[in-house]
Amino acid sequence: MTSLDKPTEDTDQTQSDDARAVTEAALFEAFGGVRGMVETVLPGLLFVTIFTINKNLHFSAIAALAVSLLLVVVRLARKDTVKHAFSGVFGVAFGVVFAMFTGNAKDFYLPGMLYTLGLALAYIITTLAGVPLIGLILGPVFKENLSWRTRNPGRKKAYAKASWAWGLILLAKCAILFPLYWWADTAQLGWVLVILKIPPFLLAVYLTWVFLAKAPAPIDVFAEMEAEEQAEKERKAALAAEDGEPAGGRHRREA
Repeated sequence: MTSLDKPTEDTDQTQSDDARAVTEAALFEAFGGVRGMVETVLPGLLFVTIFTINKNLHFSAIAALAVSLLLVVVRLARKDTVKHAFSGVFGVAFGVVFAMFTGNAKDFYLPGMLYTLGLALAYIITTLAGVPLIGLILGPVFKENLSWRTRNPGRKKAYAKASWAWGLILLAKCAILFPLYWWADTAQLGWVLVILKIPPFLLAVYLTWVFLAKAPAPIDVFAEMEAEEQAEKERKAALAAEDGEPAGGRHRREA
């Protein structure tokens, strides 16, 4: 390797590192990071812990719902984004209502399990339809919206791979949980659910990061729109200058 090769390789490495850092930040924002994982796990962990100890459905359900609401209040007090905490509240609330209605403590987990199954199918179906769900989720985060569909085929391929990963991982999780719903007792199902909350999620996020870190850079459509608006302003200013009047006067006349 000559000395002339080094700057190019260093630049490529820097760009690669920057792309990885941007991808990590986007995934962290989209999926809530460590705090989002804690908010996802804590209500279910509290429910199964209390139910394992005293077998009291009402107390366990109310405690789980209360801690979910507390997490939202904490985020509101700190003026943080509440989307992950709110999603946890809704999930717990559906589980509480369902379990209270049927009187079966295992039904506290059923809405979340059905949601997981539906999400797995959504990842697979949207990928087969050519609009992978992970791209719809992350596109706005990367400021590319849907530009990857027609203008960035390499990125679309990465989103398809990531969506397949999410779909298959979630299906595997369902393949474990639904038989347990029928065969295991509430405590056993609850502890398995708690154990399976984080590892499959981390695996899917990691694979998404791997696929996207190797993909072409996103097209910043917001920057493009701003550039087009700026170019249009400059064009109007130039036309106004050619007419021998300020741009503001031309705008008022056109209005």
